[in-house]
Amino acid sequence: MATCIPAGRGTLHYRVADYKRQSCRRTARVSDMPIKIKRYLRKDLSWSKWVSNSKVLQIHRCEFSEPPLCKNQKFFKVISSSKKNDHTKYFDFSVIGSGIAGLRYALEVAKYGTVAVITKAEPHECNTNYAQGGVSSVLCPSDSVESHMKDTIVAGAYLCDEESVRVVCTEGPERVRELIAMGASFDHGEDGNLHLMREGGHSHNRIVHAADMTGKEIERALLKEVTSNPNIFVFEHHFAIDLLTCQNGSDITCLGVDTLNTETLEVVRFLSKATLLASGGAGHIYPKTTNPLVATGDGIAMAHRAQAVISNMEFVQFHPTALADEGLPIQPTKPRDNAFLISEAVRGDGGILYNLAMERFMPLYDERAELAPRDVVARSIDDQLKKRDEKYVLLDISHKPKNQILSHFPNIASTCLQYGLDITRHPIPVVPAAHYMCGGVHAGLQGETNVKGLYVAGEVACTGLHGANRLASNSLLEALVFAQRAVQPSVDQMKSSSLDLTASNSWPRPIVPFSLGSNAKDKILSATDELRKELQSIMFYYVGIVRSTIWLETAEKKIGSLEAKWEEYLFRHEWKPTMVFPEICEMRNLFCCAKLVVSSALSRRESRGLHYTIDFPNLEESERLPTIIFPSSHLNSTWSSRQLHKQPMYQ
Repeated sequence: MATCIPAGRGTLHYRVADYKRQSCRRTARVSDMPIKIKRYLRKDLSWSKWVSNSKVLQIHRCEFSEPPLCKNQKFFKVISSSKKNDHTKYFDFSVIGSGIAGLRYALEVAKYGTVAVITKAEPHECNTNYAQGGVSSVLCPSDSVESHMKDTIVAGAYLCDEESVRVVCTEGPERVRELIAMGASFDHGEDGNLHLMREGGHSHNRIVHAADMTGKEIERALLKEVTSNPNIFVFEHHFAIDLLTCQNGSDITCLGVDTLNTETLEVVRFLSKATLLASGGAGHIYPKTTNPLVATGDGIAMAHRAQAVISNMEFVQFHPTALADEGLPIQPTKPRDNAFLISEAVRGDGGILYNLAMERFMPLYDERAELAPRDVVARSIDDQLKKRDEKYVLLDISHKPKNQILSHFPNIASTCLQYGLDITRHPIPVVPAAHYMCGGVHAGLQGETNVKGLYVAGEVACTGLHGANRLASNSLLEALVFAQRAVQPSVDQMKSSSLDLTASNSWPRPIVPFSLGSNAKDKILSATDELRKELQSIMFYYVGIVRSTIWLETAEKKIGSLEAKWEEYLFRHEWKPTMVFPEICEMRNLFCCAKLVVSSALSRRESRGLHYTIDFPNLEESERLPTIIFPSSHLNSTWSSRQLHKQPMYQ
């Protein structure tokens, strides 16, 4: 059954909401949809089979490549992976991102061919490395897959895809055992069994962890395996600019990606039969986020420009407890690049939330108190801060034995101690911060997208697992399961592909702006930095934990004006549409993701999970539908929303 097409009917109801907010309700014939997307949505992707109709948010179409495909060409192996001045590289598989999803996938597909792992910074600089809590998985006899499924669906406000949830909860334990076999070292109890923690929203202790540095340990184990694999080549400091696509009729195929080597400022083109997008989230559309600096929504924006379907972008998860610098005895000497996360496991281990009057407040909001799901806790803290006009609340774990605190949370204890705070004696100042995108590139049960040859896994993907709110510690699990599930279709694609991938000059290459004087470039970068902060401020004030229609509409207008102002400034200073520079590419992607979030939020006329609006404060059964975003037939989108280049028509 299709996501957007009611069973047995030839019409499709959808909400049109372009960036100018010309919003209405329409009924369209199925034949009016782009054929490739229609075919994709009709596939059995198991997305909410109980849903007879889905919201479809139709957004301005991005320009895309239009040449026919070249047929009957032999597939290749690597010609050269390290040849000097070689600006085109050929691989069987390209992986964009070096987190848990990208590395796990790379290790599997490397059994069948050569793999390029393309990473924006150092390989370890990813969201995985910052994950503290752990991996949720059913590894205890008293626990069950059904219980894990129920917890996931309840936390997701009943918007989860049940089949996706079942797949992840069922296959998760085996994926965790594979990590252990690779050398990932997780904590064990005195009985010799894995020590399982409990976090908010979970009914059982099922969180596998390595103290409070689980992501770092998983990343270490995977990177060790990757670096010793002769078929995997890691390209550090390569910024993914745009996916390389071509079109045959209505079929769009991904043939690789253009990147910018940020150390040499050279454009490097990667051509491949199958591409996995595992580039993480978009936390830096907000000013305060737990995400590393690399999380600027590059993958989601690239996929949107390449005509991939996008889902559920209104559901931005704010982690309830990031360290509040304002409440520390010793203030940080400079602003942080990202907020320091205080793990969900602190509350799972007995941590209690207080306001500054030392009044415990969570029982007033939810009977589960501190163990309520993240959306509930974040909104409760937000309410306390606004009512009391305070900047942070307190999370206290000091009533627990000192040795237990230091054993379970050594990284948190050590970091806080640097700022004069002993968490074994005093409460921790905390505040919500943008943390995780539950929406992203729409994925089927094997990580497939509507773009042939393009697969997604990890935070960049929307698999239907999280619904309207992610259950704690389900993210690493999802990444592992879908990275594995994307392997076989990727291998099949690689083996069956007959595309001519040696035609490296079929697409115009992006240009690094060496022709601009240093004065012009400095002005552009300075203005971009200021406008980036302004965009983040708009998102914080108008598209935060609590929303309203008027705030969202205000955000939409302000973002549109800001984007137009930025583009006008660029082109007035002789910037060309095909020029690329890291800060400029990031800004394009931040604008794109911010607009997707706002437009999606405006289309949902209820409060569900992470999307809470004062205009529609209740759950509505008729609104229990995923938001589907696909490019429309309009061509008047902004430069920021278009690919930098397109392949010319084949002669």
